Amino acid sequence: MDSPTPPRLRVLADDRPDALIAFRYAPAAPSPLAVDCARLAGPAAEAWLAEGGHYALQAIEVGENGGDIETAAAEAYRRLLAAVRPSSHPYLLRIWNYFAAINAGEGDDERYRRFCVGRAAAVDGMFNDPPPAATAIGADGLPGRLQVVALCAKAPALALENPRQTPAWRYPREHGPVSPGFSRGAVLDADTATPRLLASGTASIIGHVSQHAGDFAGQLRESLRNLEALLEQGRQRTGRHFPLAGCESLRVYLRHPRDLATAQALLAASGIAPGRISYLRGDVCRRELDVELEGVFPAA
Repeated sequence: MDSPTPPRLRVLADDRPDALIAFRYAPAAPSPLAVDCARLAGPAAEAWLAEGGHYALQAIEVGENGGDIETAAAEAYRRLLAAVRPSSHPYLLRIWNYFAAINAGEGDDERYRRFCVGRAAAVDGMFNDPPPAATAIGADGLPGRLQVVALCAKAPALALENPRQTPAWRYPREHGPVSPGFSRGAVLDADTATPRLLASGTASIIGHVSQHAGDFAGQLRESLRNLEALLEQGRQRTGRHFPLAGCESLRVYLRHPRDLATAQALLAASGIAPGRISYLRGDVCRRELDVELEGVFPAA
């Protein structure tokens, strides 16, 4: 009997030297993949293992000049597209963005809104047709570095939206002069026996409106409902089941470390193995929200 074909991609909540992408949370030595979000509990690393050359990594760091995140974002995304589009891996599937003080500034001067403006000025039409799955989190420390990490591939992914939420790229003007450029999730390798669903940063938002301000437990429960709705969309689009409990790796970003025990208690009922959940201190891009989730879910 032939042995099964190994998956093109798998993700481990572990530190592996052979990983295509080896995220490390607030390690001692800085690197393009060192995420400056203090680890509160759980694994200190996340390894993305790839087979067969289908996937590639792009990791870009741009310094901010005087806290100008808009110019840094434009520069980072110009460099990203210049590297990716002519390559053998021209498709952007999943992007992580980290920079400090994400909520600093008022109104349209908020640093996250300026980041969105800079990104939109640099990307091409292919980027938005549809946009990749993505996360943007406020890292620890002072403004100075924008970190952009991208998973690229030889073929596009299947972009997903959540029917409970307005697509981020259709947000109304009240959320900023430029809508955020990301899809709620993506299914990779849908044409194989081992597809995986990548969930973008997922928070307590219904439609385009934040929910449960001031209620951490309510926010986390709503975020989990949004995550389950996205997994159901994956099932409807592919005919494959992506169980929540089968999560390979989950990141839980907490604005306040004091909420760690509550988060652990609520996630204990999810069925996700505790050893696959990393709890990190990070700021959600909406200042009224205190928790955000992202994860990788293989098909059962």
